[in-house]
Amino acid sequence: MGFQKPSEKEEEYFARQAIERMKKEAEVRQASMTQEEKQRLKDLHYMHCPKCGHSLSEIEFQGVKIDRCLSCQGVWLDAGELEQISPKEGRLGGVLKLFK
Repeated sequence: MGFQKPSEKEEEYFARQAIERMKKEAEVRQASMTQEEKQRLKDLHYMHCPKCGHSLSEIEFQGVKIDRCLSCQGVWLDAGELEQISPKEGRLGGVLKLFK
């Protein structure tokens, strides 16, 4: 009797189970977080660049307000903003203008 390698379906099943468990644990942590702790985290991270930590500034690009770092010039999009910009361009070529 030896160790038998799990099938791809078994691996996929266990991976899904692990992801679901992590999601539930994150939901429990989020729910148990006090309002004061949530506010502290928001104050610490809100409108700060995820790359360098400096302040972000809202700029308008094709009618969509996006965030740009005042230090490293990184551009950050919130949920749904890419979809708002890309149909107007037909492709992402217009977004590249921001990086020049």
